[in-house]
Amino acid sequence: MVPIEHAIALSGLLFTIGLAGALARRNLIVILMSIELMLNAVNLALVAFSRLHGGLEGHVFVLMVIVVAAAEVAVGLGIVISLFRNRETVDVEDVSLLRW
Repeated sequence: MVPIEHAIALSGLLFTIGLAGALARRNLIVILMSIELMLNAVNLALVAFSRLHGGLEGHVFVLMVIVVAAAEVAVGLGIVISLFRNRETVDVEDVSLLRW
């Protein structure tokens, strides 16, 4: 059995990598992938705490986070496709150019 300290440390490391990727990159696809990495790090922490306390609440929250992440990917991918069709780039600086 893996100790909870290892799971929380891994979760913190994954969240830090995702945060650094979201803040340092200008490509929208990489930013979306970094946000997904941060959400998965939170899922790992929720499951670890749920396993520690013996309840199912953490698993329910993980399912809710997965649903929200799927919706975020669908909306984000639509924005990326629209940006690429209009400007032929996925640079974050060009996002403000989507206005009419």
